[in-house]
Amino acid sequence: MTKINIADTSGRNLWLMKSEPDVYGWDDLVAEGEGTWDGVRNHLAARNLRTMQAGDLAFFYHSNIGIEIVGVIEISVGGLVDPTDPEGKWAAVKVKPVEKLPNTVTLKQVKATPELAQMDLIRLSRLSVGAVRPDEWALILQMAGVTA
Repeated sequence: MTKINIADTSGRNLWLMKSEPDVYGWDDLVAEGEGTWDGVRNHLAARNLRTMQAGDLAFFYHSNIGIEIVGVIEISVGGLVDPTDPEGKWAAVKVKPVEKLPNTVTLKQVKATPELAQMDLIRLSRLSVGAVRPDEWALILQMAGVTA
């Protein structure tokens, strides 16, 4: 895994990326070392993918099963065309695992935290790729037991 300080967010965009763990989970990404985040067919999520740059960080969120933030990933290559799209209109990025969180942060915990009420995860619950503000990032890391 890439070794970086996940608490240092200066100069980086921050994201939350959802994946069903029975389809492609944290352990799958760790085993691959680098994966392609593709198959996103929501216009806002695709716009977020197009915005991503190498070096950006994202929370890896297990949706449907577990329903929790499990780790931090780094965008290793941005601006790709989704290889699963024959028309070439959808976006993709490459990602690498950075760090598994000491403690997962569940959706229930996020919803119970007033400071996180404006997160895309809560407001746009069906969005598979959403932005995270630096204050939200820091609070989630704290909730996960990450020390700076």
